[in-house]
Amino acid sequence: MPKPMMILIAGPYRSGTGDDPERMAANLRRLEEAAWPIFRKGHVPMIGEWVALPVLHGAGGSQVGDALYDRVMHPTAHRLLQHCDAVLRLPGASTGADNDVRIARERGIPVYHSLDEIPLDTALEPATPAACA
Repeated sequence: MPKPMMILIAGPYRSGTGDDPERMAANLRRLEEAAWPIFRKGHVPMIGEWVALPVLHGAGGSQVGDALYDRVMHPTAHRLLQHCDAVLRLPGASTGADNDVRIARERGIPVYHSLDEIPLDTALEPATPAACA
C-alpha cells in the first residue's frame, strides 16, 4: 500500500530576479501554486524557503546574497532532502533547484517534472476545498 510522500517543490526563487524582493515573492508564489495539487493527491508539499526564510530571519539575516543567506538557503533544502520522498522540479533556470535534483537522483529519490507525474495516494481520500471547510 502506498504511503503519502513528502515532496520538495524545487524551482526558481532568487534566480532571474536581480534580488528584487517583489520578483522573489512572485517566484515563491509560483512554487506555492504546486502545493495544493500535491496535497490533493494525498501527499505533503514542502518548499525549502518555507523553512529557510524563518531560520534566516531568526539568525538576524536580512540581506539577500550575504554570507548568512548562503549558509542558510541552499543547505536547508539539502537537509530537507534527507526527509523527502520525491522532488517536483518546476520549469525555470535555477542552480539551487538543479542541485536539489542532482542530490535527489544521487539518493535514488524520484524526480517529477509535472504534477501529472505524481501518483495519487489511493489509501487516502483526496482533499477538496469543500471537504476542508
